[in-house]
Amino acid sequence: MFYHMVMARREVLVQLDDELVARLDKLAKRAEVSRSELLRRGALAILQADEWAQADKRLVEGYTKHPPDPVLLEASERLAAETAPEW
Repeated sequence: MFYHMVMARREVLVQLDDELVARLDKLAKRAEVSRSELLRRGALAILQADEWAQADKRLVEGYTKHPPDPVLLEASERLAAETAPEW
């Protein structure tokens, strides 16, 4: 994860309560990173989760607008059943 090392940084003021800061510091210490690095990683995780959620939403919208052909679905299910490994 070298994203932050290449990009210019901007200082952002974020207000957190004492308990949250203590929990973040404890986690940062276990992860052997600074609190800032931990928060950067958290921000990136939030952004990635949102990107995935938006992609899922677009996928659902696409299938809603253009449902799959029932014949193709049936053939796919049959093929999957015939080729699935024995568990």
